[in-house]
Amino acid sequence: MAKLSIKVVVAGRTYPLTVDENEEKKVLSAAKDINKAIKLLQDNYAVKDMQDLLAMTALQLASKSESKEATNDSIVTKDIEDKLQAISDKLDE
Repeated sequence: MAKLSIKVVVAGRTYPLTVDENEEKKVLSAAKDINKAIKLLQDNYAVKDMQDLLAMTALQLASKSESKEATNDSIVTKDIEDKLQAISDKLDE
């Protein structure tokens, strides 16, 4: 899998990352979701400290992910099965 160097902006700071080609969209989408959540908190609450906003955003996103655990478990299982199949295919060659 090819690696890509991308720059992701979260909370006004730029982070250089190296990601697999197939992860680029997920990472950029995650950064977009984080920035939206921060903006929403800024608009609705009198919180100015970026560290507080990041912590509040992390809590929100983590609590949302708990409700998706069953779905994520099946995705992880599928991902593992795909990787095992790819390894098996390479061994068969």
